[in-house]
Amino acid sequence: MNQQLRFPLNAWYAIAWSHEVSARSVLGRSVCNQKIALWRKPDGGVAALEDACWHRRLPLSLGHIDGEQVVCRYHGLAFDSSGRCTRMPSQDKISTAAKVRAFPAVDTHRLVWVWPGDAALADPLLVPDMHWNTDPEWEGDGETLFAKCDYRLLVDNLMDLTHETFVHVTSIGHSAIVKASITTSHDERTVTSTRWMLDIDAPPFWRTQLGLPGNVDRWQNIRFEAPCTIVLDVGVALAGTGATEGDRSQGVTGRVLNTITPETDSTCMYFWSLLRSYRLRDQSLTNSLRVANAKIFEEDRVVVEAQQRFLEANPAQSINNLNIDAGSMRARRIIDRMIADESPSNVGSGA
Repeated sequence: MNQQLRFPLNAWYAIAWSHEVSARSVLGRSVCNQKIALWRKPDGGVAALEDACWHRRLPLSLGHIDGEQVVCRYHGLAFDSSGRCTRMPSQDKISTAAKVRAFPAVDTHRLVWVWPGDAALADPLLVPDMHWNTDPEWEGDGETLFAKCDYRLLVDNLMDLTHETFVHVTSIGHSAIVKASITTSHDERTVTSTRWMLDIDAPPFWRTQLGLPGNVDRWQNIRFEAPCTIVLDVGVALAGTGATEGDRSQGVTGRVLNTITPETDSTCMYFWSLLRSYRLRDQSLTNSLRVANAKIFEEDRVVVEAQQRFLEANPAQSINNLNIDAGSMRARRIIDRMIADESPSNVGSGA
């Protein structure tokens, strides 16, 4: 394996919310150690170029948009969405070498995704499924958390929810989480872990959402899709009313959509949204849940950034695993395999 590569490049990564990419200004973001400039084209599509002008390497994100083109702020060179220079104000003939790299980009389900690897392999059908963001049967909103840590620490965090008992004690935490057994399955691209907690007192967050007294059956279904998207199917229903058999009519169901994008080796963007299938079109509830969930994820950020600081200060020491880490271990193995497949010894070898 290429030990220098910490993330697969041949994959789709979320780079921005759809509303953040406009035809009025250029947005600069980093994905997998590559700086990318984004803007909205007249046809509504997204352009994504290396964020450096071919001439003097000033970030194109400091420039402005002129139709389909981005114009460098330094000397006025213009580039179209393919990365080809279309205008050099200082000379009549445009150098044929004047190009910057273009990245495949897809705008779907409220997120813009880019493919930082081999553009020929960028299949839009491989974009992770986040359809709940735009499904009229679901309601909710999300935010972006910028974390100073290796993206895999957040994958670990989401794949093992026993930490809720200790990190999120005032909201979604409950002692039943660590006591309940979990089942895990996997294939080449996904890992699924399921936990049921039966006939328990609901934690504060879920008691408020249910709005009813009495014990509950609680579920946590975690689905990882390589390289770093995790969808949580979570909720509670009044105990013994059929939730374990699929009848959730006496409860409330949520989807927590999470996709994590490595910016650099030690920083990442965490795009999350909290969706629900009850009290639709209630904007006040949507706003309050977004604020509450953001506070929960801030608690996670404290943990993963502290881990990162220790690991950077003590490179000879590594993390260790327990039984509860079965899901995260499987996810890491898939990521490691993707990285290994892109290593120089394997690329083009047929291995």
